[in-house]
Amino acid sequence: MKTLVIYESMFGNTRDIARATAEGLAEWSDVSITDVDSALLTVPADATLVVAGGPTHAFSMSRETTRHDAVARGAVRGSARGLRDWLAAVSLAAPVPLATFDTHTKQRWVPGSASRAAAKEGRTRGFIPVASRSFYVTDVQGPLVTGELERARHWGRSLYSGVSGSVRSRTVLD
Repeated sequence: MKTLVIYESMFGNTRDIARATAEGLAEWSDVSITDVDSALLTVPADATLVVAGGPTHAFSMSRETTRHDAVARGAVRGSARGLRDWLAAVSLAAPVPLATFDTHTKQRWVPGSASRAAAKEGRTRGFIPVASRSFYVTDVQGPLVTGELERARHWGRSLYSGVSGSVRSRTVLD
């Protein structure tokens, strides 16, 4: 199995979650990980799963204005394009399972998330959403809440069941 992990990160927290998720995925899949600025706009035909994540900005995926705001707040790195931009431009040879994740501040209730928005956009682009997960930071700049990296590793390991079911469904339908 081949998995692509694509992430957008401003303060390094989402990158760390992507890396931990990739570690969990590596137990059952060949994994390649890249930031959204370097990600190809064509998903290889042999990809079994795409895992895509980014920070939650203004209750959704980042936009150019929110990325600019993050840089003004001290972001380590500003992305030229965000997860939203990548999803809008990516092309698929065939439907591929998509797992999405986000990071956002730990609050009692947050009305939106980048992972849910990414899954919705992914569906419109031909992906098959199979899982969505939020990971928490203590503040806008972080750090990650204690235990989130291990939770991301566990989530990466657990994605196999969602993907194998999706692959079986595609095989039956093809």
